[in-house]
Amino acid sequence: MKSTNSHDSIRSVLWRGDRLRLLDQRRLPFAEDYIDCLSAEEVAQAIRDLVVRGAPAIGISAAWGVVLAAQRGRAALAAALPILRAARPTAVNLMWALDRMQRRIAEGADAAALEGEAQAIQDEDLAANRHMGELGAALLGTDAGVITHCNTGSLATAGYGTALGVIRAGVSAGRIARVFAGETRPWLQGARLTMWELVRDQIPATLVSDSAAAHLMKSGQVQWVIVGADRIAANGDVANKIGTYQLAIVARHHGVKFMVVAPASTVDMSTSSGEHIEIEMRDPDELLAHSGQRTVVEGAVAWNPVFDVTPAGLIDALVTERGVIENPDAARMQALFA
Repeated sequence: MKSTNSHDSIRSVLWRGDRLRLLDQRRLPFAEDYIDCLSAEEVAQAIRDLVVRGAPAIGISAAWGVVLAAQRGRAALAAALPILRAARPTAVNLMWALDRMQRRIAEGADAAALEGEAQAIQDEDLAANRHMGELGAALLGTDAGVITHCNTGSLATAGYGTALGVIRAGVSAGRIARVFAGETRPWLQGARLTMWELVRDQIPATLVSDSAAAHLMKSGQVQWVIVGADRIAANGDVANKIGTYQLAIVARHHGVKFMVVAPASTVDMSTSSGEHIEIEMRDPDELLAHSGQRTVVEGAVAWNPVFDVTPAGLIDALVTERGVIENPDAARMQALFA
């Protein structure tokens, strides 16, 4: 599905009236295959299996899962909600979207009304991403070099992206001269997905290994790290893909600015700090094998957290559709999100 916006041609979450069509991100970049989900249970499984990923896209998909359940009746709807809620624990957007759908259910909304609510969630996310892109790009100055982590683009959202939305807007405005993407082990979302998006939308970019980021920043080629978020605590701490925290530490050491870009639905003011964010652990085999082929000696063990928490003190700018918070802390968060 094409968009008229510059550098913006990708949509990965598609509603088809009686099914949710998802671009299977496990198959990228070598195959563009879609999976049709016919039930809320299939949507939850797709979320767990990383067919769809990225906090906003997970929330949007879960909202459509509610619609699929509602089309089957009230009993199916009641059974589906806890299944969807348990699919991924760290991404607050999932809970936010389901809470919003549940409020409409409590008001007596039927399947058609819930379909309208899910469409509104998706449309609002796309509009928010475009606005955040403009706000973030305005912070960059000129001739900027940027590095991003994981995938925060159209594949992770309704479209355009959060951190990649800033990069899209910055490139379109002529503010960004160099784009680097970290590979993002172990699922290689940066190598497989972000590079696919950037090449697809004709944005010149260079892939680097995760372990090359410090050397790259030392070279002076990067002025900003730009990342997304899966959950933002009330004090400004940010949970994001594993490896984000070390990027923030390295950036501070080298005088590189650090920007987090996420919609307001990612902010969890009920969580006081990052210490209280549940960090999802995944199968150690994801580290012990690659593409189904074991790469580590039998008998070895692995530790595989999917996210880490970057303290607010390492963040220079938090960009949401409501505005920009520079040097976020509890007071500034409260002022914008109370």
